Amino acid sequence: MRLPGLIRILRPVNAFVAGLASVLAYFIASGTLVPETILLIAIVFLITAGGNTINDYYDAGIDRINRPDRPIPSGEVSLRRAWILSFILFFGGIVLSLFTNPLCITIAVFNAVLLFLYACRFKKTLFIGNMTVAYLSASIFLFGGALYGPAGMAQVSAIALITFFAMLSRELLKAAEDVEGDAGAGAATVPVEYGVRVTVLLSLLFVLCAIAGSLYPVRWWGLPYFGGILIVDTIILVAALRPLRCRRPSCIRDTGATTLLKLGMFASLVVFTIAATIS
Repeated sequence: MRLPGLIRILRPVNAFVAGLASVLAYFIASGTLVPETILLIAIVFLITAGGNTINDYYDAGIDRINRPDRPIPSGEVSLRRAWILSFILFFGGIVLSLFTNPLCITIAVFNAVLLFLYACRFKKTLFIGNMTVAYLSASIFLFGGALYGPAGMAQVSAIALITFFAMLSRELLKAAEDVEGDAGAGAATVPVEYGVRVTVLLSLLFVLCAIAGSLYPVRWWGLPYFGGILIVDTIILVAALRPLRCRRPSCIRDTGATTLLKLGMFASLVVFTIAATIS
């Protein structure tokens, strides 16, 4: 049985998982959990759902062709309702953030504005769209750490860095996979403007940045963490190396690099959680 359009447009599962990631970040930062972390889930859920909704609003024209089953093109949700719903969600998330601390409030407001700008402008802007997605993914961990204060943000900075650079690498590879369709639609993406080869090399560069950032917590978590993060770094490095010989989008898809990068990011969460638990 399919969920009603007004629920599906929120991408509730993705929004909830994002909320759980913020709680995990708080645990990594503090080594404990407190009742206030429920607020993290609610805030992240609402703002992420607002971003998903406003994104569908601005993608309505494209979705009529590519994804006619989505709530807006299928007629289940009107453009007006989607617009209103997105701002109700953003507003609700920001209001709830007022019960946290100034750091969390700043991130919540900034991300809500950025999600709107991404949907209406940045998504179609060369490289800015990729960087925005990477930052928004990484900021979930910064938000969770921020509930514990500046020290908490510092504690999760490494996982935020890994997420940012690994996600940026993955976004570039995904764009390379879609280069033919994007070129036909007149989209200004990195592979359309500079070619698949340059995109793959940039992806590798950002993975190397992620690996460099991942080594920083060895200072306080020691050799057990180093052993675990070495596995993660190997996974994401292999993912970035696989497409190096590719010149065509189909070749990149066949390498499974984007899936492997996602696996590496998930593995990093496991390593950080274990390190925070035993430290």
